[in-house]
This record gives sequence, C-alpha cells and structure tokens, in this order.
Amino acid sequence: MKIIDPHLHFFYLEQGDYHWLKTGNAPFWSDKALINKTFQESDLQLDPPLVLTGFVHIEAGFDNNQPWRELAALALTSHKLYRCIANINLTASTQCFKESLAALAQFDSFIGVRHLLDEQALSLLTNKQVTQNISLLNSFTTGAQQSLVFEIQMPFFSSASTQALCDIIQSNPNLRFVINHAGFPPEQTQNKAWQCWQQNLLKVASFSNTAIKCSGWEMTNRHYQPAWVNECLAVVFALFGSDRMMLASNFPLCNLSKGSYQAYWKSMIQCSFFQLLTEQEKSALCSDNALKWYLC
Repeated sequence: MKIIDPHLHFFYLEQGDYHWLKTGNAPFWSDKALINKTFQESDLQLDPPLVLTGFVHIEAGFDNNQPWRELAALALTSHKLYRCIANINLTASTQCFKESLAALAQFDSFIGVRHLLDEQALSLLTNKQVTQNISLLNSFTTGAQQSLVFEIQMPFFSSASTQALCDIIQSNPNLRFVINHAGFPPEQTQNKAWQCWQQNLLKVASFSNTAIKCSGWEMTNRHYQPAWVNECLAVVFALFGSDRMMLASNFPLCNLSKGSYQAYWKSMIQCSFFQLLTEQEKSALCSDNALKWYLC
C-alpha cells in the first residue's frame, strides 16, 4: 500500500523558533515534552506492505516572520517527493503579503499556505485585509504554474464562520481549499454539535475546489477509540466522496496516541471503514488524492 502523507510536520529545533513547543507556552499539554525534539524525513519509518512515497509538510512555527526559512531547512534534509505548506500572515499589509509570497515561490516545494484560523475563524474571514490577501492567493501560481492550496484549520461548529468561509471559497474559484483534521469532529456523536459539524461540512463540500484531510484525532482525545474514527471517516466519505478525501497522520503528534508512525498507519488501514473500501478507493484515500491535490 503506497502512502503519500498529506499532513505532517518536521521540527528543526536547533534552527527554528517553535514558540509553541517551549515549556510555559500554550498549548499546555502534559505530554508536550514527548514531541519537543527534532523530527525529519528519516523518522518516517514504515514497514511493508506500507511504503511512503511522498508527503506534504505543513508549517510548524519554524519562523513565522520569515516562513521561507522553513522551506530552506526542508530542502537540505528531504529526499522523497514532497511539497510544503508555508505559514503566512493573512493580516499583513498587501505589500508585505506580496513580498512573503514572492520569497516562498522561490522554492520548488512551495504549494500553498496556512494561517491558523481556529477560534478566530469568523473575525479573520470577515476582515477586509484578510479577504484582500486571500484574493492575491487566488491569482497567484507557483513556478510550475500550479494554483495554490489554502489550508483551512478551524472547528466546523459555527454556522457563521462556515458561511464566511463559503463566501471566501465562492469568491476565489482558482484557489484550492483543503480542510485540516476533518474539521475537528466532536467526540460525542449523538448530540447537536455532531449534527452541526456534519451540516457545516456539507456546505463546504458543495464547492468542487475543496478537499478534506482526515487526521489529528489525538487533538481531541489522546485515547480516541477506533469506533469514533470509523464514524467520522464514514461521514466525511459520504460528504466529499473518494476523490476529495485524504488520510493523513499529523506526525509527530500522532505518536502521542499511537506511539509510532507505523502504528498510526497500521491502525488506519486496519479500521473497519477502510476495509470496506474498494482497492481503487483505498488507493485514492492513501495516495492518489494527495498526488492530485498537492504534487501534480
């Protein structure tokens, strides 16, 4: 089984800032020390029949003021087929935003950007400077003339923030939008929040230039249960289909729940949802869709 992991993070502690990993800074996780070390491509170990053929590195706070430095660090240590999602400040002035994009575009690995929306999604997505900068992303292409990817990390519990996102998507048809961590599904599946998560994802799924990555389960609960993951995956599959859904790891954070990269991917391909898929659908979720959305 070929794997192209579309959502993972490398840390270069001796070179980067990583403010969020330092003791005393949020997030205040009791187990944060377990990932407060350097991780790079050589740490991505899979055993047959699993084979890692490529990956997408997602910005990890290396240097938020000069995000191109993170791409330069990756170029020195990464050898497999890969692309990078860089940090960018959506609230920056138009001139600074253009300068950041130009610097990032010097790297062949550059394919898109992320500004963590999280709980500030509504205020950011309705901010005039932010919407103007997103329109710049819509008209920008990489050196290979690829349209950019805009990563969406926010909980899909708020109908207001979801509508603001839909307005952005509709106004920027050349930009490709990819939802991170399955939109943070609620842990309880029989309540209003679960229904709201589904309804809001359905709104976004109606746009053909959107896709979704399923990972980050440990962000909700380090001891998440396979049955919950199965239910989440089934909902996402029903909404986005087999051509706009991707399985991902969120490495190294997946290690906080599963202990290793191998254990995480083994759990995913052995889950009951995955086992019921056709071989073509399995390939789509594990590698083909990531290749199409990021690497082609």
